[in-house]
Amino acid sequence: MTPRAVFGGLAARNLLEVTSDLGVLQGTGRWAVALPYAGQPILARFDTWEPWDGEAGSWVGPRPDEWASSMKQAAYERAVEETREQIAAGSIYQANICRVLSAPMGGESDVLALHAILSAGNPAPFGGCLSLPDQSVHIATASPELFLSVTMTPHGRVIRSGPIKGTGRVAEDLTDKDRAENVMIVDLVRNDLSQVCVPGSVTVPQLMQVEHHPGLVHLVSCVEGLMDKGVTWQRIVDATFPPGSVTGAPKSSALRLIERLEPASREFYCGAIGWVDADAGTASLAVAIRTFWHDGHTLRFGTGAGITWGSDPAAEWHETELKADLLVRLASQGSS
Repeated sequence: MTPRAVFGGLAARNLLEVTSDLGVLQGTGRWAVALPYAGQPILARFDTWEPWDGEAGSWVGPRPDEWASSMKQAAYERAVEETREQIAAGSIYQANICRVLSAPMGGESDVLALHAILSAGNPAPFGGCLSLPDQSVHIATASPELFLSVTMTPHGRVIRSGPIKGTGRVAEDLTDKDRAENVMIVDLVRNDLSQVCVPGSVTVPQLMQVEHHPGLVHLVSCVEGLMDKGVTWQRIVDATFPPGSVTGAPKSSALRLIERLEPASREFYCGAIGWVDADAGTASLAVAIRTFWHDGHTLRFGTGAGITWGSDPAAEWHETELKADLLVRLASQGSS
């Protein structure tokens, strides 16, 4: 299988190098980037990026009944209750609690083909894929969420984030709990970006806009700022990663709670994935939600929910089910 990547409608060919050194993003070339929630960065420089013509191999997913969850409903609801207890004690304000679904690989496994299936059945603004067979890295994402973009303007580089907090089947499902959660995470992202931006330049041009996606809606905000001159990608990642929307607030306390409550490593889930053009100084990285990954043996998919004091454990479980339902069915396509 040949190393490939597809992001932003462009397909990458002719792999030149793979590294974990974020310093290369200050150099030259266009890079496919995967920042695992747990693990070393994966940066792959390709020689050619051109419009993707849909060329891919084959995909045969697991059977629908082969999927197993790292937490059953009762265990997940206990984790929600413990999170609420920590909120009541003043340790945190919000935490994202996740579980990982897994199933054995048994058929054709080209993630470009899986990406095509996801793009047709669950179009997403930040969908893409990365396949590096020598590293056993195969990722396909249908992410609706922007982690970070960097664009060039006449005034300098602008960095943006688009945190999502609040999910329902329809807009009427969104609650005061969802809106409060969104505001908390927007504040966290503002603080993260302020560490790499010109003082006073961080703004919130969009707050809690309802976005419609296949089978559900989200509350999405936008936070942006003018980057300080000379800011490196290492400094950006140190300031903002892991994404606030999939950790919690305060972030350090939420990370400790997540480590204690979640029995399975998130691996690539809840990290970031996308591209960085070192020559142009531009980038687009998605939060790696609605994301599948496999190592050639096991296919995995993560799903989670943001927990606040107002959370109902059963409702949060059902939110994780809602987020997984369509995508897992799509990834099981072709199974017998």
